[in-house]
Amino acid sequence: MSIPQSTAPGGVSPRESLLDRMGLPRPLLWGFVGLMIFMIGDGVETNILAPYLTGEHGFSIPLAGTLVTVYGVAVAAAAFLSASLSDLWGPRKVMLIGAATWIVFEVLFLGVALNSSSTALVFITYGLRGFGYPFFAYGFLVWISATANAKRLAVAIGWFYVAFSAGLPTLGALTASASIDLFGLGYYQTLWLSLALVVIGAAVALIGVKEKTGRAPLVDNPEQVWQTMSFGLRLLITNRKAMMVMLTRTINSVPTYGMAIFFPALFVDRFGWSVGQFLILTTVIYAVNIPFNLVFGALGDKLGWSKTVVWFGAVLCAISMLSLYLVPAWAVDNGLDFAYGLTLLCGAVFGIGLAGFVPLSAIAVSLAPQNPGAAMASYNLGIGAAVFAGPLLVALLYNLLGAAGMVYLFAALYLVAALMSHSLRGTQPCAEAAPLSEAAQRA
Repeated sequence: MSIPQSTAPGGVSPRESLLDRMGLPRPLLWGFVGLMIFMIGDGVETNILAPYLTGEHGFSIPLAGTLVTVYGVAVAAAAFLSASLSDLWGPRKVMLIGAATWIVFEVLFLGVALNSSSTALVFITYGLRGFGYPFFAYGFLVWISATANAKRLAVAIGWFYVAFSAGLPTLGALTASASIDLFGLGYYQTLWLSLALVVIGAAVALIGVKEKTGRAPLVDNPEQVWQTMSFGLRLLITNRKAMMVMLTRTINSVPTYGMAIFFPALFVDRFGWSVGQFLILTTVIYAVNIPFNLVFGALGDKLGWSKTVVWFGAVLCAISMLSLYLVPAWAVDNGLDFAYGLTLLCGAVFGIGLAGFVPLSAIAVSLAPQNPGAAMASYNLGIGAAVFAGPLLVALLYNLLGAAGMVYLFAALYLVAALMSHSLRGTQPCAEAAPLSEAAQRA
């Protein structure tokens, strides 16, 4: 006999399965599996694209950063639109559009643009592919937000980030490393492997999930296209906390995408290590990050969403970001045999800090709980903005600041995020007593 499900988002089922008690929405289980495989495919290229383009296509580091910046602009636009479009069309349709976009433009990028030696065509095809993964991934995030038990929303979102970060870039980086170092494939062949993984992941999620809420519009007036599409933008403009959510989420991931541009060269030129060792560092960062997404989701529900983001997210990331440069530089300069091991340890701490930002998405939903997609639009925009902001900062400032200066800049941004996160107090229902309830009503 099947276990009865709650008839409304946030309702409590009379009997709960183990998955329910873990905060993992059971009807969406195959979506989490498919998302992970999809993001493994997307993450394969994260740390090999820049060295591939600079080594085999004559790109400079700033030019490679500019390419990823263009890609990131598309990601930011798609991330913002994915939430509102999920309200309007239903999350599943948005996911389907995202998967098709990724696959089509990746084929054009690999099969046509790179072989044509046309820089313009490389920029066009790779840039347009940027609309793919945000529609797929963040459409699914809206699906989760619309169906998960409200009392366990942060944990459910934590499971999203387990699947997401298990793929991008954790297992994606590990897959790239295995493809290159163990199987002897080149960068180009490895990029084709990423396409195959994306196709498999999309099929698993879109075929495997039968839940009906996400197959239809999430709002009662889907015919009012402009009102639905503009709600997220209006919320961002009129609600100061929505703006703080967006900016904080941007800073959360800026170093991730910025590091992918200049850290491979830093490892080779400054520390005397290899690109493969940087891929291992990336794997360690996000392997450690995976379980802590759940830890901080649960801790945020108990300790407080804002407090968790401030101390376990922003402050810890500022400290560990500095350590990722200062510790290996000191260790290498002093000839320590365990310099690389220390660097991996610093990376693990950084991965823990990145997970501390998980409750931020629950804060976003709390700002407009009746329109979960639109409420997530500001949050999603922050995710997408990081994809181009990180490489853009590298493209603009790397020649001026160098690697050390970029690391100091990223650490300073995390301290700014701590201040903004502190201003988000008062958004968590029932966790911080009366002030929160009043704030939630005002939002």
